[in-house]
Amino acid sequence: MLHKFCVLKLNKLTQNNIIMNITHIEHIGVAVKSLEVSIPQWELLLGSKCYRIEEVESQKVRTAFFKVGQTKIELLEPTSPESTIAKFLENKGEGVHHLAYAVEDVDGSLAECEEKGMRLIDKTSRPGADGLSIGFLHPKSTGSVLTELCEDKNK
Repeated sequence: MLHKFCVLKLNKLTQNNIIMNITHIEHIGVAVKSLEVSIPQWELLLGSKCYRIEEVESQKVRTAFFKVGQTKIELLEPTSPESTIAKFLENKGEGVHHLAYAVEDVDGSLAECEEKGMRLIDKTSRPGADGLSIGFLHPKSTGSVLTELCEDKNK
């Protein structure tokens, strides 16, 4: 009898909660003023080399990536004073900017979040750094944490 109650309770919970197929933390985004200054510091800290530097013109940032197990650290340097990273640095200084989760279907996950009443920054996916398709959830719906959903279409 208790088993049936637990299954019913779980089914009720999953009907109202978001059940995306998050596979792992894809990366942690860190806002920095200068990649030139920050890359050597992170290489020393992590004991590994930066494996990729890339400019994402649409987001007005240059990014640098490090691999730590299955997770990446993404350093974000603004390329324009109008970029969201420049504004973040102005208001909060250098530090953690966002948390990114790997999902199998960004567009489906964004639609599911919206259906469940979450605020979105992106209603559909867009190209991101490191060859990913990305979409952001608004921090007001995620406990004040800017949350990015990422899909690697090459997998």
